[in-house]
Amino acid sequence: MSLPTLETTPIPGLVVLRLDLREDARGWFKENWQREKMVALGLPDFGPVQNNMSFNAKRGTTRGIHTEPWDKFVSVANGRAFGAWVDMREGESFGAVFTVELDPATAVFVPRGVGNSYQTLEDGVTYSYLVNEHWRPATPYPALDLADATVAIPWPIPLDEAEISDKDRANPTLAEAERMAPKKTLIIGANGQLGRALQVEFPDAELADLADLDVTDTDAVTAWPWHEYQLVLNAAAYTAVDAAETEEGRRAAWAANAQAPATLSLLAAEHRFTLVHYSSDYVFDGTAETHTEDEPLSPLGVYAQTKAAGDIAVGLAPRHYLLRTSWVIGEGKNFVRTMQTLAEKGVSPSVVDDQVGRLTFTSELSRATRHLLDADAPYGTYNLSNGGPATSWADLAKEVYRLSGRSADDVTPVSTEEYAAGKEMAARPSNSVLDLAKIVATGFEPEDQLVALTRYCERP
Repeated sequence: MSLPTLETTPIPGLVVLRLDLREDARGWFKENWQREKMVALGLPDFGPVQNNMSFNAKRGTTRGIHTEPWDKFVSVANGRAFGAWVDMREGESFGAVFTVELDPATAVFVPRGVGNSYQTLEDGVTYSYLVNEHWRPATPYPALDLADATVAIPWPIPLDEAEISDKDRANPTLAEAERMAPKKTLIIGANGQLGRALQVEFPDAELADLADLDVTDTDAVTAWPWHEYQLVLNAAAYTAVDAAETEEGRRAAWAANAQAPATLSLLAAEHRFTLVHYSSDYVFDGTAETHTEDEPLSPLGVYAQTKAAGDIAVGLAPRHYLLRTSWVIGEGKNFVRTMQTLAEKGVSPSVVDDQVGRLTFTSELSRATRHLLDADAPYGTYNLSNGGPATSWADLAKEVYRLSGRSADDVTPVSTEEYAAGKEMAARPSNSVLDLAKIVATGFEPEDQLVALTRYCERP
């Protein structure tokens, strides 16, 4: 079979496919839906789950204009029909119209939010449409009057001669019609350090914390309307590295860092939303000079192992961005704020100098998230930290002290072994430096960590 061809239209996302119809004395054959070929042409990989057929006995049967909240792939199995589409989505293209005659060699992809209608030009026309959500009874959706003068669809058969249902005759005009809003964004873990930063970049997002949505709770997950979302940002995590080594902490870490991401990955595949998840340099043992995205996982402690398991699960989602980061600093309790407090109190701390990496400010992490989405970057794993030369924790503590008006010499560098003496501490990677080349190649320029640190320390 030859490749179909794809034609764009004035309605964004609505495309016409001209199919290869193989005819002989017996009739014809066509590949009405061929995922590999059609996605290669540029059609969205929209994941149909239901195929509906509508038999129309009489010429002039007219249906629509219906704007169900899912994508459609429409065609006719036999006969001819006049297809008409109206953009009912919020935005500049609202009210845009496109029409085309449908025959067995023509198909149309109709994106969510575009009103769909057709009129049969012969008796006995069978109209087919694939959809990517299961039909749900009583699902509300915008509709439009077939005779609306604003869109002025040029119906081949006058509507007063057509077969139309009473319901379709009662649809509102364009001026009165409801506009379809886009699918929503959800931030999970919205009240954490990263969740609060993400709210700045995604101000219209819906927010959920553990009290609203526990992704490890089967009933809560089942009740949540996942089909309403196009993007889910998972900022929830268990981050108590040392406590994760305890019996209670181990269970909590595995639930939050592995089970919850695995559930979200399955939901992302089922409901076709993009999943953004945040990981850690702890998935590596710290023996490499710099860590690339494709380095084999080598976690040391329980926290690290749970994060690695979450990475594997998220990687199975068809549309995912996994941002692997290090030494996160945001609003709330963190290393920098602790050093500032100690400096204010006149304390001279001992800080490890044999663990090396870069800080990642939550503002930088959320900015990178926004960038990947806006740039339509390829799905997959990206390392992300602030830029600049790598430093030790002791180097950073000295800089915080200097910015706080204290002498850098008030910070005493010690080895991890010396610092951990007499303490119950999980193993930590000695080198947390992430290679940033992949995200830089998408056009993102990480801000130097010391520039960001200075600005952060100047804020109250």
